[in-house]
Amino acid sequence: MGLLNRIRVPQAAGTAEVHGRDALLQNDDLLPLKLADRTWTQMTYLVFWFSSVATVSNWYASSTAQALGLSMWDSLACAFGGQCLIAIIITLNGRPGSCYHVGYPVAIVWNGVNATQGGQCIYVMLHAIIPGIARLPNTMGDGSALTSAGMIGFVIFWLITCAFLVIPVPKMRGLVYAKLCVFVISAVAMLAWTATKAGGLGPVVRQGGKATGSKRAWLIVQFFMLGAANCATFASNAADFQRYAKKKNDVIIGNLFCFPISNLIVAVVGNLVCASSELIFGELIWNPVTFLDAIQTAEYTAANRAGCFIIAGCFAYCCIFSSIFENSLPAGNDIAALFPKYLTVRRGFFVCAVVSFAINPWYLLGSASIFVSFLSSYQIFLSAITGVLLVNYYIIGRGRLHIPDCFSSAKSGAYHYSHGWNMRAYVAYIVGVIPNFYGFLNNMGVSAPVGVTRFYFFAYWVGLFLSGFTFWLTCKIWPPPIMESSWVEPKDYVRPEELEGDGQVIEATDLPQESSMADSEKGPSEKAVGV
Repeated sequence: MGLLNRIRVPQAAGTAEVHGRDALLQNDDLLPLKLADRTWTQMTYLVFWFSSVATVSNWYASSTAQALGLSMWDSLACAFGGQCLIAIIITLNGRPGSCYHVGYPVAIVWNGVNATQGGQCIYVMLHAIIPGIARLPNTMGDGSALTSAGMIGFVIFWLITCAFLVIPVPKMRGLVYAKLCVFVISAVAMLAWTATKAGGLGPVVRQGGKATGSKRAWLIVQFFMLGAANCATFASNAADFQRYAKKKNDVIIGNLFCFPISNLIVAVVGNLVCASSELIFGELIWNPVTFLDAIQTAEYTAANRAGCFIIAGCFAYCCIFSSIFENSLPAGNDIAALFPKYLTVRRGFFVCAVVSFAINPWYLLGSASIFVSFLSSYQIFLSAITGVLLVNYYIIGRGRLHIPDCFSSAKSGAYHYSHGWNMRAYVAYIVGVIPNFYGFLNNMGVSAPVGVTRFYFFAYWVGLFLSGFTFWLTCKIWPPPIMESSWVEPKDYVRPEELEGDGQVIEATDLPQESSMADSEKGPSEKAVGV
């Protein structure tokens, strides 16, 4: 008990009277952000997406399409089209975060994947200065993206990332901007370098795809849908980064326009680099970090080693902040929500880091086909969640979240449901997953007819719409406590303790019917405000 008392999270301001089971549901990180922490403006979100996608992992999805037979132009069109669609879902599903400034308490596997990429970058840097590291005996076995020497890079990258996790997220804006600059410089440098080695951009862009006929058509369908499914984590966790917005509409332009455009720019660079590898080495190398190491291995000159060291170092820096914003931040919210009495979001970061090490993520990047299977696998579980979230906010609640009851264990609370379980959501989730599950098993190696394989290409959208429709239907049959008939979303949400005593003049309006829900048990009443 002494250890538990020492690590217990201090109570948030305004919740000193919260005791019992309610104390297990909240801490300062999970409550709506304070006004002082809402620092992200429209410009921040414009830059955020360019910075967020500025990492080698975003080269993979489109360059793997080339490796499997599509041309560079087919690959780019598929990636851009799919990302335009998912940008709409990201914007819609992040709305509760930008309005109420709360996160969405589900992204540990991707954290491990990013760490593997970062580890590969560190290995290239080590190889550039220590040639003997490439001769270390490899005990990792077939299917691993990392050799034993690469694991040294993985551990170093993991430790560096952990060191950066101590920086508060609202104070990372400068590092986000720096990441974008670093990536642009390194990506342009690698493109110019590899294109020169390949004889110029002309021969690179004129290369055609190997797939023809119906095979090409179905590859286009597959990678168009993967363009969206690849970003399923962004869609489900959108509230985790949109909660930092100063104003709820600050996120819209960045999400709808900068997200697909920034991904397209990165994909163009990635595809050009990937295509140049075939002219240089006679084979398509879909992983740019592997391509870098191949260059210095083929010609271990001082110039090549210096170039590979600098570019790999820039990529590693970008991987660190992609890992933090795309994975550690959502996972930290998830883990803190499980044990808020003892875990803050920052402590959740470190739990995520440990777990991401334990899941052996290096086996997910062993080849282009394995990586595509990985991208296709998790989408069915996230799309079913996202469908429920969208319908609950826009159709059932009509923009209303009862924040105090989110942190109340009272039986009369709006979100207590059946002993804390919302069976409507579980039924909808299962219905959303079941039609895609055979395809999921096929993706994992179970034999299935070709029709099942092709149906699975549409898995994200099937799961999204089926789960959403089922949730709406069950709510109609079995109405939940909050089911509005008109749009009631507030202009903004401010924590009760910030509404008074700070000299601000705030026009505040109580949300309707708040007094009817667990008044005596839920603590401070909530306010919808226009500042």
